[in-house]
Amino acid sequence: MTAQRPKATPTVQVDDDAVKVTEWHFPPGSETGDHVHGMDYVVVPMTTGTLTIVNDDGTTFPSDMTAGKSYARKTGVSHNVINNNDFAITFVEVEVKAR
Repeated sequence: MTAQRPKATPTVQVDDDAVKVTEWHFPPGSETGDHVHGMDYVVVPMTTGTLTIVNDDGTTFPSDMTAGKSYARKTGVSHNVINNNDFAITFVEVEVKAR
């Protein structure tokens, strides 16, 4: 049996008709858990570091995050995000709602 990881902490900052903005804080060893993105989204890293992405098919790859360097993804991304570092990582996720 594998040990369960602590969960990353989401803090919703804005949730209106147009967007949902969530700050995600990942203490060392934490994860989001498996999830599917229901909206297009932009990630704005607040810290620099590498997160581990585990896709729903089991493939794993590093996701290098650079503070202030944003990236975007489309609806339907299915994965778990893990912080395997010995330091915390934080990013802001902006989900764009269909209008």
